[in-house]
Amino acid sequence: MAATRALPAGFGELEVLAVGTVLLMEALSGISLNGLTIFSFCKTPDLRTPSNLLVLSLALADTGISLNALVAAVSSLLRVSHRRWPHGSEGCQVHGFQGFATALASICGSAAIAWGRYHHYCTRRQLAWDTAIPLVLFVWLSSAFWASLPLMGWGHYDYEPVGTCCTLDYSRGDRNFISFLFTMAFFNFLVPLFITHTSYQFMEQKFSRSGHLPVNTTLPGRMLLLGWGPYALLYLYAAIADVSFISPKLQMVPALVAKTMPTINAINYALHREMVCRGTWQCLSPQKSKKDRTQ
Repeated sequence: MAATRALPAGFGELEVLAVGTVLLMEALSGISLNGLTIFSFCKTPDLRTPSNLLVLSLALADTGISLNALVAAVSSLLRVSHRRWPHGSEGCQVHGFQGFATALASICGSAAIAWGRYHHYCTRRQLAWDTAIPLVLFVWLSSAFWASLPLMGWGHYDYEPVGTCCTLDYSRGDRNFISFLFTMAFFNFLVPLFITHTSYQFMEQKFSRSGHLPVNTTLPGRMLLLGWGPYALLYLYAAIADVSFISPKLQMVPALVAKTMPTINAINYALHREMVCRGTWQCLSPQKSKKDRTQ
């Protein structure tokens, strides 16, 4: 049965429509760009390498985030006309689990790519399939495990302030939430952030003499901080103070910022790379010559 929830103070129909419009733009952008990455990997044999498998895993996770945003966008538009969350309490739990699992897979997937690049450039050895496949499986199984815990009672999924999407409930601030928050944040935010930072730092040290870095060593860590840091700060504040003192509009900012990450990740990790661009062009231009395909 669909849940009826009043809009929070300061939110009117125009604000809900604005949130829905932003979510819709983020969703369509993320789905399009990451879908292109997935399509390129599947259709271009040159791209089917262990290293690119990590990029594919990240693209799948980010597509999941974008689909989650699409559901939230549609729910925002329906909420204006129907005044309720249209998918019921069970739908809220499914939406929360799916969004949380893909978000964790995206964060940990970025760390896996960082480690894979360190392994490739600093050890001078190609990443092997028997390393890449278990790593991808670990990322997804670990993310699904942590996302399932709120369904079992450690943590809880509930509506975000506007009531158009569901996420980890931070409004309670009780021991259950605090214990889950700090444990989850350590393993799924601080550890991936540490791996990302140290992997690129080692790469920077190795290539500092030549002055030529094969990849950008500062942008990935900053993206993790800027994309997911607002959520971390909001959850941290909720653990130590009453989150109701933060306006609902401000509480929506972390969700809107985080849902830009699929677009940013697709541009940074896949679409600007020469090999992926060439593979994408081959997929979209079937009339290219055989010589161009084999280059």
